[in-house]
Amino acid sequence: MSQSAIRWEKDADNIVTLTIDDPNQSANTMNALYQKSMGETIQRLQAEKADIKGIILTSGKKTFFAGGDLDLLMQVTPEHAAEFQKGLDELNGQLRTLETLGKPVVACLNGTALGGGLEIALACHRRIALNNPKAEFGLPEVMLGLLPGGGGVTRTVRMLGIQNALMNVLMQGQRMKPEKAKSVGLIDELVDTPEEMFAKAREWIKANPAAKQPWDQSGYKLPGGTPTTPAFAANLPAFPANLRKQLKGAQDNYPAPKAIMCAAVEGAQVDFDNARKIEGRYFTQLVIGKHSKNMTKAFFFDLQQKINKGAARPSFDAFPSWKSQKVGILGAGMMGQGIAYVSAMAGIEVVLLDLNLEAAERGKGYTQKLLDKRVSKGAMSKETAAEKLAKITATNDFAALAGCDLIIEAVFEDRAIKADVTKKAQAAAPDALMCSNTSTLPITGLAQAATDAKRFIGLHFFSPVDKMPLVEIIMGKETGDEALAKAFDYVLQIKKTPIVVNDSRGFFTSRVFGTYCMEGVNLLAEGYNPLSIEQAALQAGMPIGPLGVLDEVNLELTRKVRVQTEKDLAAEGKSLPADAAVPVIEKMLNEFKRPGKKEGAGFYDYPADGKKRIWPGLTEHFVKADKARPSDADFAAMQERLLYRQAIESARCYEEGVLRNVPDANIGSIFGIGFAPWTGGVLQYINYIGLPQFVKRADELAAQHGERFSPPQLLRDMANKGETFQ
Repeated sequence: MSQSAIRWEKDADNIVTLTIDDPNQSANTMNALYQKSMGETIQRLQAEKADIKGIILTSGKKTFFAGGDLDLLMQVTPEHAAEFQKGLDELNGQLRTLETLGKPVVACLNGTALGGGLEIALACHRRIALNNPKAEFGLPEVMLGLLPGGGGVTRTVRMLGIQNALMNVLMQGQRMKPEKAKSVGLIDELVDTPEEMFAKAREWIKANPAAKQPWDQSGYKLPGGTPTTPAFAANLPAFPANLRKQLKGAQDNYPAPKAIMCAAVEGAQVDFDNARKIEGRYFTQLVIGKHSKNMTKAFFFDLQQKINKGAARPSFDAFPSWKSQKVGILGAGMMGQGIAYVSAMAGIEVVLLDLNLEAAERGKGYTQKLLDKRVSKGAMSKETAAEKLAKITATNDFAALAGCDLIIEAVFEDRAIKADVTKKAQAAAPDALMCSNTSTLPITGLAQAATDAKRFIGLHFFSPVDKMPLVEIIMGKETGDEALAKAFDYVLQIKKTPIVVNDSRGFFTSRVFGTYCMEGVNLLAEGYNPLSIEQAALQAGMPIGPLGVLDEVNLELTRKVRVQTEKDLAAEGKSLPADAAVPVIEKMLNEFKRPGKKEGAGFYDYPADGKKRIWPGLTEHFVKADKARPSDADFAAMQERLLYRQAIESARCYEEGVLRNVPDANIGSIFGIGFAPWTGGVLQYINYIGLPQFVKRADELAAQHGERFSPPQLLRDMANKGETFQ
């Protein structure tokens, strides 16, 4: 007997329960076995429907259904488009037959239903879900550069209306908890137990023997109107304009949101079956494109399948999973107070220490402010907020660190200060894992102040800590595996994404981030319009332009880091290469007294009563007449330089062994420094261009603009061997 992914059971009331339970994997996906099994099940339902009163669709897994088979989608190329479209039409035809069988169909959602899993449920006449706080529902395909191709666009538009479907479900790809999914309209009913779920399903089937989808009933009208409805038509031109604004002009690099919008609007003007065909064709176009493959590799394979599952963590057999109970944080400034907040939110006891007690209390007040905001929005009760705040003890007494199992130093970027607090902290908590939140200083050097360098590690957080998802874990030359395992587990415990890198000046993210910023200043030094520089970055997919970023960081700090680096290199008999950006920064600081946003004056002006705007003095002092309005070719070259510079530095980090693997590079660049998500990350961007083409273009840029664009030997070797970053 052939294998099947669907079990068939019929009870005394002639209600058939179909349990999706792939015998070969831990979660159900839309793979070949599912498609074959569903096809056979539909045929049987058609053959026996005279003896069937209704159908319950459920799952034998912990989750309901995980969605499409992403391994399969990654393999689809333009040459396979026709074959892929045929298979997609078959899958969609199965669901369409199920919902038009003439029998009531209820989805019993025992757990998470995302993407294709929710699309299966949407083809049922009713959706009843367990009110499981861990369950998630939604259509997150846009986050992978795709659209819901299993009827998700067509059905949500007909259920919710064009605008609600786009805004609440499709365009942002929200993953919703059960209550949220019910309020949006994706779930009809929530229950507390499996027994209640199946009982409710049977009751509904018996009470609705002639159930039909709303769009299959006579007199159906699309909620909110079609694109030809005058009231809706008046607002339609704003849709693409808002999309361009949301994507900051980078819409060409994000084809999925536009395709979703087109499928929704075009599909609303035709009957269901033609709307589904429109959706399917857009889906196929996205699947065969490079953008979706880049994003799927980054956000599914690199992030979920490798990083979050601990690929970079030492073996769980050698070092079992660990949880921090009490963390000490040295320094209650911007970084320290943010780390205190995320730790308290994870339920960890926190000792927030600053030499000034008032500063420590202010640091605790940061958590109070964020908690008050959550309470005011209804996202947290006052009681829960009070419990979280009580987790934090503000102090100026090192003795309060007693009992901490992990200590994070988050003081100024000064070796002497860091060494002093490290020694004092370890005297109070000798058994704690010692961590440094430095962003540039090598961990191996800082570890010299520790009692045991094996138990000293870098934890580089990003600002603002409560919002930024990444933590860069830095291994010193003597850091041990136990320290790495504990640091890795702590990062997951506070619901952040960990990447692991080896020690070097600036590590990975700060090194690459610096090249982005300085390349922007180099463009300014060459005479390009600062508005064009910033816009080129945004249209390349970066979240903020390099000049704006430098204002946030502060030019004084940038100079301090450079001066420290020059001193350190001089001690090694080395020197920094000449950089045209340096005189610009010196002029901004010394002549114009414009260090950045904090002082209200940098590359931008920061008026108290309005939005920031480029300082007019940049045009006066730096812009050249022939580059004030760059040509389309110059604008494209600016975008290219900003991305290439980061990718080349990342390849150097990989060649030097600072980067330990490709997923950490890709996710670290996107989550840590905002590298354009459509690329799939810095090393995947090189794959996207193609190794030979990338090396050729990098050499051209090096000839035009300097050695900083010269590709490392690693890239030349990989190009010659036909290799890619995996």
